[in-house]
Amino acid sequence: MSGARWLWVSAAVIAADRATKYAIERYTSPFYRRAIVSNIVVLVHSQNPGIAFGVFSNSSSPWLTPVLLITAAAVMAFLVWMIFTNRAGGALAECGLALILGGAAGNALDRVIHGGVTDFLEVRLWKYIWPAFNAADSAITIGALLLFYELFFTPRRASAPK
Repeated sequence: MSGARWLWVSAAVIAADRATKYAIERYTSPFYRRAIVSNIVVLVHSQNPGIAFGVFSNSSSPWLTPVLLITAAAVMAFLVWMIFTNRAGGALAECGLALILGGAAGNALDRVIHGGVTDFLEVRLWKYIWPAFNAADSAITIGALLLFYELFFTPRRASAPK
């Protein structure tokens, strides 16, 4: 699969992410909470102006959003370059990078629209509550797992002698 074809995976992630966030934003109020699976999986409506796990969410710096958007743009440009120049590795790594690209773009788009990221799923295990996340975060996580798997568990092809 050529690099350009992997961008469809990224586009699908962006579309799914935007659709799910739109549904939460449109049909629930802020701070909405509803158990989906016996208080293990909870549907929530929260805004995260910071980064993963709410880091920097209490920052009042006017520079936070622009810095996060510039960083996201740089990461997305790097991922596009990796995909298009076939530097990603095998198909699992290419798919992983496409998922990460779509997730990063989905969260960046949300940051442009709202100044923060809409999160809507929370997972609880006994007393532990995983911070709320969204479809883009899930795509980033799955993409990272695919990269990790290819890096550590797939056989290496012998490289040509120099």
